[in-house]
Amino acid sequence: MDNSTQPANVTKVSSVFTNEVLPVLYTIICVCALILNGLAAWIFFRLPSSSALVVYLKNMVVADVLMLFSYPWRVVGDLGYGGFQLKLIVCRYTAVLFYLSMYTGIAFMSLISLERYFKIVCSSSRVSSFLQRVWVAKALALLAWGIMIFFSLPNTILSNQPMPKVFSCMALKSELGRNWHVVSAHFNVGIFWVAFLLMVFCYTSIACHVYRSYKRVQRDSSAAGRRSNQSIFSLLAVFIICFVPYHVCRVPYTMSQRSNSGYQPQDRYVLFQIKEATLFLSALNVCLDPVIYFFMCRIFRESLL
Repeated sequence: MDNSTQPANVTKVSSVFTNEVLPVLYTIICVCALILNGLAAWIFFRLPSSSALVVYLKNMVVADVLMLFSYPWRVVGDLGYGGFQLKLIVCRYTAVLFYLSMYTGIAFMSLISLERYFKIVCSSSRVSSFLQRVWVAKALALLAWGIMIFFSLPNTILSNQPMPKVFSCMALKSELGRNWHVVSAHFNVGIFWVAFLLMVFCYTSIACHVYRSYKRVQRDSSAAGRRSNQSIFSLLAVFIICFVPYHVCRVPYTMSQRSNSGYQPQDRYVLFQIKEATLFLSALNVCLDPVIYFFMCRIFRESLL
């Protein structure tokens, strides 16, 4: 968008927020996440994959580390260094890696919620017994990675057009690439909403189950269930803080990008700022996931302490 069409105060706010404030914030979470996820990876990959939960948590660590790798490129680009070549790398590779890792992490959050639901609420069912098997969890993890890579990789391969005079990531894509971008974006949004609804259902069911158990027994025999209730609440809380604002904002922002949307330039600009701010919350996920590991996984907690 041509900034000359914007009011001076809007342009100034954008320049300060996106080019000065956000790079500092991304640098801070990059350093913090590097320490936290480095420690988490060191602990997890010394532990055997003894349960489905551990398998999913290990894959979340991998997704977070990959997501973290994309942050320095963004910081350097936002600060104005690297020129068109760096922007090319960000558009073709690191931005794709960011969204691949983010939505893969969301997929594993939903798998963890489902695993907790069957273990606590439907512990005696055959489905629960089947899903608790380590090889099943590994197969589901491999399937999740395969599907997400299938939808994400063409966004890199099809960004194969010559460098445009007026640079934009979309201008690098072929016609097929632009169409695939739309398909993959809708798929990712679908992954988010399915995961969100599934997690709300699982948490509500677990909370009700724990409450009924406590009322029935009226003693501490339901303590394990309450701990599971607290652990999945931490998962749901991180999910809502990090991902819900971005996906709520994404709807009006996407509509504003259409040529016939009817949005004024200033409205588009404000929506862009909100989108960047909520995307930062999604990036903050790499710092909050270790909280999930601590509350949800006893082996991880004991190893850390």
